[in-house]
Amino acid sequence: MAHNRRLTTDQDFKEAQERQVPIRVFQDDHIVDSGGIVVRFTEETVVLQSGVSDVAYHQRALCEFFEMRKR
Repeated sequence: MAHNRRLTTDQDFKEAQERQVPIRVFQDDHIVDSGGIVVRFTEETVVLQSGVSDVAYHQRALCEFFEMRKR
């Protein structure tokens, strides 16, 4: 079973980026991305990569981000 931890602060995103844990993204109560890792983030945007050429940009103000960890 997975344990989800909400990412809200820059420190949260930095830790997730350093540990390369998969991220799940929700927007308007729907999953819009799952399994990518944080490759870059700013105050406005989080960039996730789930494959060599699969890069997604998500607005921090519009989305909720959760770290997916195994229990």
